[in-house]
Amino acid sequence: MNTILKLSSLYDDESWSIPGALTIDLRSLEGCCCYCDPEAEESIKAAISGAQTAGVHWIDTGDYHYITKFWLERLGEPFLLSLFDNHPDDGQDSLGGGLLSCGNWVAACKDKLPLMRGSFRNTASLPRSLPVYLSIDLDVLSPQWARTDWSQGEMSLPELLQAIDAISKEHRVLGVDICGGLTVAKGARPADLSINVRTRMLLTDYLSSHPLVSG
Repeated sequence: MNTILKLSSLYDDESWSIPGALTIDLRSLEGCCCYCDPEAEESIKAAISGAQTAGVHWIDTGDYHYITKFWLERLGEPFLLSLFDNHPDDGQDSLGGGLLSCGNWVAACKDKLPLMRGSFRNTASLPRSLPVYLSIDLDVLSPQWARTDWSQGEMSLPELLQAIDAISKEHRVLGVDICGGLTVAKGARPADLSINVRTRMLLTDYLSSHPLVSG
């Protein structure tokens, strides 16, 4: 099952969608871009409460990567977080009474989620004893494969898919989410949108033909 969360104009700018996906429109929500205030957090959690944790969740640009935490909070067994991201997202800038953000959500998960027994970034080499939740930010990819509003890595899409394949062969995958992209408001040109749509379609085709999770 694919779930698409619209929090910005990203997917409309790209004219991208997945037939049959559950689409949740949160574009009118305030207090949620990069940092998430308590009211926005409750609204997002309520909006996704009917969506399956198992499946593939498309969570808009990297500004909203913290939404991964809301999916992880719903897991009922010990798990590992497998993160593919050009940034560790484990800063301490807003912990200790501050706001959850796209830059500190991993640290928040380590601090608040006892069932998360470890997080691993940009590697397919994980301990084999536990299932995995897979979170992908397209900024891990080189500009040949994605255009985002954050600094990017050097991974190719084939390398990313190879890593995902290796993880899925060794682990039960509890869920997947994918964020990243560039809106027109942040400077996306037609070529940028075209590259991102191509990568989304390739990822969708891969995940459809190599189902990692049930649901």
